This record gives sequence, C-alpha cells and structure tokens, in this order.
Amino acid sequence: MNKGRKISGAKYHTHRKKKLYERQSQARVVTMNKETRRKSLRVRGGSDKILLLTTNKVNLVIDGKVKKAEITNVEETPQNRFFARQNRLMKGALIETTLGKARITNRPSQEGMVNAILIKK
Repeated sequence: MNKGRKISGAKYHTHRKKKLYERQSQARVVTMNKETRRKSLRVRGGSDKILLLTTNKVNLVIDGKVKKAEITNVEETPQNRFFARQNRLMKGALIETTLGKARITNRPSQEGMVNAILIKK
C-alpha cells in the first residue's frame, strides 16, 4: 500500500494548509536540575500557560498534608525506560526524594510544578 494514494493509484490532495493553532508545538521536556526554570506560553483564547523546564523541587503529599522536598533521582518512567536515564520528570514517574520514594501525579510540562504522592513500603 502506497502512503497518500487511493486504491486506484490516484493521489490524495490536501484541501488546505494547517492553521497556526493546529500546528504542533515544540516538545516540552522537563528535566531534573538544581535551578528551576519556567517559561510562559500564550495559548488559544489569550491565556498564559506556565511551562516548567527544569526543577529539583516537588510538592509531596504525605497522609493528606503537603510538604516540599527535593528530588534526588528519577528511578523509573512507565512510558519509556530511557527517560529515567535522562532524568525526565513526567506523570507516573517514580522519583527518589529527600523524604522517600514518590510517584508524580501531575503533568509538569503543562502545569509549571511537580506534584507527587509518597509511596509507602
């Protein structure tokens, strides 16, 4: 099967270009680093979205109370095992903090902070 072709062999033609709001944005990779870096992005509707680029701080929920801690290492990421080697922070990643092991519960690239819950042993 040829990509972009009909069964008869004729080409599919696009009827228009993509609009600016339909275009794919640059990939937002949040990594662990000593300094916290954020970026503001204008989104559709004129609002601003705060993007997180690098951080080593986490808001940790322990028994319903929130404490701040430092991230020491990214141990495992369910999406791709190689992301843990690159110290990428993403939803579902297991991280080692100063208060113990935790799982990230939010999407840091969308929200500008890292939230996690402590994993009990």
